[in-house]
Amino acid sequence: MGSGEGEGAGSGGGGGLCPGLLWAILWFLVLWFLAWPIAFFIAWLYILLLPFCACIDAIKDVCEALLKVVQLPLTCAENMIAMKPMCGG
Repeated sequence: MGSGEGEGAGSGGGGGLCPGLLWAILWFLVLWFLAWPIAFFIAWLYILLLPFCACIDAIKDVCEALLKVVQLPLTCAENMIAMKPMCGG
């Protein structure tokens, strides 16, 4: 019968999935409880100021910053799909 060689030495890919899955769940929670409410709140201000960007140059920088905040759900969703760590990754 077998001498036991080669058993238990597999490199398996399942070990790296669990931490990534936990990061995806955390990103989903951030998306649900932070990103969407903040983006909904800031979107009205962005829409209100956007027409004034054509005539007031100082507001352009403000509108660009507000747009990044409005796109926060997109960033969370991309990081959730990629299973990126929230810090240092």
